[in-house]
Amino acid sequence: MSVGRICVRSVDLAEADEPVQVAAQRMNDRNVGTLVVLDNQRRPIGIVTDRDLALRVVAKGLAPLGTTVGQVMTECPETVGEDTSIEAALTVMRAGPYRRVPVVDDDGRLVGLVSVDDVLDLLAEEFSEIRQLLARENPSVLGVPG
Repeated sequence: MSVGRICVRSVDLAEADEPVQVAAQRMNDRNVGTLVVLDNQRRPIGIVTDRDLALRVVAKGLAPLGTTVGQVMTECPETVGEDTSIEAALTVMRAGPYRRVPVVDDDGRLVGLVSVDDVLDLLAEEFSEIRQLLARENPSVLGVPG
């Protein structure tokens, strides 16, 4: 299965020149932990997470209104294509280490965001289906009376 099938297609964005306080407020309002920064052709040039804000702004005592997203974002983030396998995407995340990776089309334009949580949700569904299949085939294996 490819990441294009499980990625989130609605990605929240930030501008490199906006204050981190504005970005943090957007994260809070939209209940997200990541904002992607794009160039004028919609290619990812940066990514900023709630963890970045905590460690690169708050922990260093920087002024949230005087610090821009561009100053604290991770530049040139790793990306994966829509056709990238889930296993390959996990390899990219583990090598980073990243919990979220932008998904791009063949021209490098943002189409989505895939996260470790997306993969875990998929695995949970798969395991649930396997459990149901096993229960139907052999109920006693799972402690279900036959």
